[in-house]
Amino acid sequence: MDTTELGTTQPVLVTEARVPTNMPRRYLHQLCKHFQHRLPVTLDDWQGRIDFPAGVCELDAAAIGGVLRMRLTARDQDELAHLEDVVARHLERFAFRDEIKVDWTPSI
Repeated sequence: MDTTELGTTQPVLVTEARVPTNMPRRYLHQLCKHFQHRLPVTLDDWQGRIDFPAGVCELDAAAIGGVLRMRLTARDQDELAHLEDVVARHLERFAFRDEIKVDWTPSI
């Protein structure tokens, strides 16, 4: 797969998590606002994007009701695993009252 998302034509890896929650929009905003102090972030009411050095995290709170959809892209498996860990840990920390669990699934 070629992508312009990461500014390259190298093959990229993609993984996705769909996290059921009563507050997908709240967690979308918390993640984006947390990282915007150090990284380029775009955010609107229902979607966000965080540009990490290792790859990109796209967030969507509107596509599926009651679900926060997170999509990661990275150039290699190590970068992807690192992004999965960072994003999941932060979301799980923000949503500790909901006791959510993030399960990543490879995507096309």
